[in-house]
Amino acid sequence: MMTVKQMERLWETQAVVKLAGELLAARPEGVFRVELSQPLPTAGLLLVRLDELSQGFTPLASKLTRFILSQQESDGGWGDPIVTAVCLRGLMSGGGEGTAVDQGLAYLAMLQKPEGIWPRVPIRRMPDDASVSAFVLLQLVDQPRFHSAVRLTDAVDWFTANQGQLDTDAKKLWKIASLRCAGRTKRPVEAWNWS
Repeated sequence: MMTVKQMERLWETQAVVKLAGELLAARPEGVFRVELSQPLPTAGLLLVRLDELSQGFTPLASKLTRFILSQQESDGGWGDPIVTAVCLRGLMSGGGEGTAVDQGLAYLAMLQKPEGIWPRVPIRRMPDDASVSAFVLLQLVDQPRFHSAVRLTDAVDWFTANQGQLDTDAKKLWKIASLRCAGRTKRPVEAWNWS
């Protein structure tokens, strides 16, 4: 387990790959290690970890927040749904809110496909991606503002109907996300078959 000082040292020396590896060790998000081993998503992951350690008040947290805010694109996102979800989770950890969060949530809502899930790349007409969608849900389903911005029930319905076709990574992410979805939609957990 890393201390805040160790995390800060790795961030300051731009040892992003090592820092991301440490933050993702034994976490389900690790299936996206390559995508998350960049400065922007690592900053989001680090904010989440600082919040988990009740250290969201540190100067490092302020630095990370400013960095994430400075990288937000004009469409409201941070590149793709994976990075946007991590940045939003980081910003919303500890109760963060504001225009950047509103714009990021609107970006994810705009990318959500009619069937309820998200594409891997930030173009709505691209094919849907179950792993990316399960990742987005895993990152944000605990946030009430996410529920009001996207069509959560449609996403859960899609996973419920298609869980037999999920690849290993999507199944792993959805299994955890589904537990967090329980009680946030009208769908009973018993409907989710994990055999």
